[in-house]
Amino acid sequence: MEIAEFLKTAAKAKPSNVYLFCPHRAPKAREASFEPLLAHRAVDMLVERFIEPSMKDLSYHHYYADETKDTEVIDAARTLPFLTEYRVVVVNGAEKYESENAGGALHAYLESPSDTTILMLVAPRIDKRLKLYKLCEKHATVVECPEMGDREAAAWARSEAQLRGKKLSTSASELLVSRSGNKLSDVLNAVTLVCNYVGEETNVQEIDVYAACADVAEEEVWTLTDAIAASDTNKALQTLRAILDLNTSEFEVLGTITWLIKTAYFAATHNTARVKPFLANKVRPLVDKLGLEKMRDAFGLCMNAEVMLRSTGVDRALALELLVIKLAAPRSRARAARG
Repeated sequence: MEIAEFLKTAAKAKPSNVYLFCPHRAPKAREASFEPLLAHRAVDMLVERFIEPSMKDLSYHHYYADETKDTEVIDAARTLPFLTEYRVVVVNGAEKYESENAGGALHAYLESPSDTTILMLVAPRIDKRLKLYKLCEKHATVVECPEMGDREAAAWARSEAQLRGKKLSTSASELLVSRSGNKLSDVLNAVTLVCNYVGEETNVQEIDVYAACADVAEEEVWTLTDAIAASDTNKALQTLRAILDLNTSEFEVLGTITWLIKTAYFAATHNTARVKPFLANKVRPLVDKLGLEKMRDAFGLCMNAEVMLRSTGVDRALALELLVIKLAAPRSRARAARG
């Protein structure tokens, strides 16, 4: 089942005891794609249907697999609900439990899930050859959550605008997607920006999109990118601190930096299916600075920074500053000449 069908029927259908929300791979596609916003909306729909807000503390559990042993998840799933028909258990990053060593208890549970629990596994990546997927295929409802194409994303943007009392013209919605890309979190952010921009006006036109959605991300993010690309360490650090002063979490900032480097990689490899021309132009200075040779090193630095952020006692802001300093370091003359 695909997510679009699920969202149409889940409000009234009898629930499954286990759901797996996972990527979808089109017949001729090289890679599977996953749209997290739709998966999380589906999860929220089921939570709201079966758990009243006042009962959340009693019968609702939300875990991250990289922080939780599968035995803890199963203990919750095996516990009878209290004052509700179902106990609802949500696990993000469930691909962590693919191996027998990490997910043995979950694998055993899937053979005989509790009738009084709705277990929802959200797995942005999944190997369909491994036991976890095969068990879900046999004993659970598998919901594939593919990314939308540009036309679908534009139609989705129009529906989101309509929920806000606005009418987004077809041309305006297509322009919005061309600027934001078809990741729905970015599309939703752009819809929110343009709806706020027009104020009391009902109709949203292309000129409004140009004015309200000049950038996919906040201006500070692009300032940070440009400073890193120019090896301007002082400006990069000042911009980073300005972003953190806006109460942006360190994990969100790191995610944005990682996304920028990934976008630069796709732009450098001319992967037009993964990066729009507008974004490719925005990250071009970063591409010129890093080049393909240093792109892998940049990803490694981001991974090391994430490990530091998750370590107890680490000054997270300092960890991000160290990352920015390393990324902004000038390329050697010899390396630049080879580039």
